[in-house]
Amino acid sequence: MPTQKDFKRLVRTRIQKTGEAYTAARLQLLKKKEPAPDYARAAGMSDASVRKASGRDWREWVTLLDAARSTEKPHREIVAHVSSLGTPDWWSQMITVGYERIRGLRDRGQRRGGGYSASKSRTFPVEVARLYRAIRNDKLRRRWLDVKTSFRSGTPGKRMRMTWDDGSIVTFEFTAKGGKSAVAVGHEKLPDKAAAEAVKKAWAERFDRLAEFLS
Repeated sequence: MPTQKDFKRLVRTRIQKTGEAYTAARLQLLKKKEPAPDYARAAGMSDASVRKASGRDWREWVTLLDAARSTEKPHREIVAHVSSLGTPDWWSQMITVGYERIRGLRDRGQRRGGGYSASKSRTFPVEVARLYRAIRNDKLRRRWLDVKTSFRSGTPGKRMRMTWDDGSIVTFEFTAKGGKSAVAVGHEKLPDKAAAEAVKKAWAERFDRLAEFLS
């Protein structure tokens, strides 16, 4: 870390090279000293994953959403805006959540309204219709899931929404991948961060049991 005297010397050296005024040269050097924000870390999702899904990295998304004054908008409006830019439905949600985390509108696992949620996804070596049925059919679901649930709504092979026995809400988003399929779970209305972490771990174990059942 340079001392104040060293820093002034750097400013004078820059002035000689660029012809800038002292204030402008000082400002440019201060900008260089500031580390670039780690958006991926704050969002909880890598730049590579976001770019692969949407064609943009986190810096580009933050620039776009800031320009649209998204920090002043409710979650649903941000999702709609992200979706309108050609982003798949599930990723529109994930990018919105990541942006809200970056801008301090929610904590990791927290919803904008104050409650918490947990998410988990897994790809299985079966057709999406079979995966959907293993979760939707009450008799089949009981063979791998030891929680009482009630079905709320759904679109075969696309999405599903259920209520858990504790009143929390679980959504399922399905994606066909050739001969494979993926499901992304969103577990909502959790009381606190500890509950969200526990539920995320529980879904990893449930997916293990589901994989064993499907095999």
